[in-house]
Amino acid sequence: MTLILFNKPFDVLSQFTDSGSQGSTRQTLSDFIKVPKVYAAGRLDRDSEGLLLLTDDGKLQNKIASPKFKMEKTYWVQVEGTPSDADIENLRRGVALKDGPTKPAKVERTTEPTGLWPRIPPVRFRKTVPDCWLSITISEGRNRQVRRMTAHIGAPTLRLIRYRIGDWSIEGLENGHWREA
Repeated sequence: MTLILFNKPFDVLSQFTDSGSQGSTRQTLSDFIKVPKVYAAGRLDRDSEGLLLLTDDGKLQNKIASPKFKMEKTYWVQVEGTPSDADIENLRRGVALKDGPTKPAKVERTTEPTGLWPRIPPVRFRKTVPDCWLSITISEGRNRQVRRMTAHIGAPTLRLIRYRIGDWSIEGLENGHWREA
């Protein structure tokens, strides 16, 4: 069995081929990983960064990606504005999104993670609007869930980095690099 931990850069597709528009030059996993017969266990949006697990084991892939196993995923989230204590508590209890309420989340205010790589292109900042960092741990994984949760409390996500899935993390793994677990 092969399990790869990849620190996916911003603007990279979480697949090995680009099935988008003809003549597209978007980066894919094949620009970084040359290991045959491994596939992403779950997804990480093109505009998100951080941990993506790849494996050649279908059962493990299902355990990581399927919400029925409730594998926790922790995200470092830079948001626009400064959420109030009540906003943070709402995220902790679960918020009502268009596709139904979210399960309770673990949410903490935090400082910008140390050793964080620069994002290319940089995040758009507004001089008159503060920003802050949150650590959000969920066990669902709906489409763009963390972004929709922070938007729900009036704090749009500026940068989203998945730090951990289960017991695996990007600790010590440079952005754009991978290692076998």
